[in-house]
Amino acid sequence: MPKGVLVDITKCIGCKACQVACKQWNDLPANGTPEFVNGLTSPAETDGYTYTNVRIEVVKKGDDYTMRSAKRQCMHCEYPACASACFAKALQRDPKTGAVHYYPHLCVGCRYCMLACPFDIPKYQWDKQFPLISKCQFCFDPEGKYDRLGYGMAPACVDSCPTGALKFGERDELLKEAWSRINSDPKYLKQVLGEKEAGGTSWLYISDVPFENFGFRPNLGTRPLPEYSHNFLKWTPIIAVGWGTLLTVLYHYSKRREQIAKESGKDVQM
Repeated sequence: MPKGVLVDITKCIGCKACQVACKQWNDLPANGTPEFVNGLTSPAETDGYTYTNVRIEVVKKGDDYTMRSAKRQCMHCEYPACASACFAKALQRDPKTGAVHYYPHLCVGCRYCMLACPFDIPKYQWDKQFPLISKCQFCFDPEGKYDRLGYGMAPACVDSCPTGALKFGERDELLKEAWSRINSDPKYLKQVLGEKEAGGTSWLYISDVPFENFGFRPNLGTRPLPEYSHNFLKWTPIIAVGWGTLLTVLYHYSKRREQIAKESGKDVQM
């Protein structure tokens, strides 16, 4: 069954152990960020060399202000818009784990996935001579050497969390636990982010403050985003064939007029 991770924002202390563990496991370089954003968030968001990012915000709760932290990474959608937009098949969802895998050797660098993703996750390695996109792989290795989920292990970020803010397991069971926590404690919002948004995601969030504080879009809806692109792109072959046929007809019509004009010794009037 598809896997998932439950993120309990009320338990996150912003220690960034998950961020460091991700860097170490994926052998990613440090960013050398010159300054923090909003005081503590560094880097400001995921980038070509940062697959996971802990966003720390001061939020209003009732009449008071408090600090909350939330881990951001690829949501590993049930119906990934990035994979739907990728004509090179460099992005593919594994139905067994639910992870959306990226295969660099298939990528052509078109960046359609960056435009399609509703969570603004795929990032471009702008500083490379032959840049590719990058994102969280759910600790999957395209070469098959370091596939944590394949060996029955939790993602590196989950194993590093000291407070239990991240819990790995089967998505269906995590949903049950999320709603159990929500229904047993009034501090939580009556929402599991990722349960239905954009068709559902492998990463699920519960919180006591609005998710918009951490950059999540509130208006995604529940319809899988590839359905929108399918309704548009399904006409592409018809349009391509029709347009090609029209141009072919016009070409032969123009050539025929030119031939008739030459035979009659007259100029063609276009």
